[in-house]
Amino acid sequence: MSLTLATLLPGLVLLVLGVLFLIGNSAIVSAFKAMPRSKAATVIFFGGATAWFLLNLSTLSEADFGEYRRILMIAFALIALGAFVYVPDFLAVRGLAALMLLAAMPLLDAAYMEYDHPQRLFMVSAVFLGIAAAIYLGASPYRLRDFFGWLFTTPTRARALGGFLAGYGLLLAVVAFTY
Repeated sequence: MSLTLATLLPGLVLLVLGVLFLIGNSAIVSAFKAMPRSKAATVIFFGGATAWFLLNLSTLSEADFGEYRRILMIAFALIALGAFVYVPDFLAVRGLAALMLLAAMPLLDAAYMEYDHPQRLFMVSAVFLGIAAAIYLGASPYRLRDFFGWLFTTPTRARALGGFLAGYGLLLAVVAFTY
């Protein structure tokens, strides 16, 4: 992945997320509030994270347990299916956290050793904040529900967060074309 694309993609994601918070109509607010326990969000986020993880497992080299690739894939696929059945609470949040952690590697790899481009640090900083949030929410997924409850108690909080996210996303989108 090029550094331009690695900066543009998070910028667009943050821009869209920020605009959703800025709009803040009742349908968007209820969708955000319902997301932590939503079955559809669980299938999208946790299912996507499972598929991406299994894809990563399928490309392991011999030095990285590659000779046990099939066994690992079957074991982790069964664990993921078991999570869908036996631990469905807040599985969407854990899936979103896993997706963030999986997405961080190609983004940070694109910025690795690019010392000639100090503006890459705008993207890298956002990715590291996302990693920290993913670790925190992966361990305590109910905190996202609590955060959304706090965020939407007054419309100014959601709009302030939306303005910040949209502004930072726009900054990343502009920075992406400066490399």
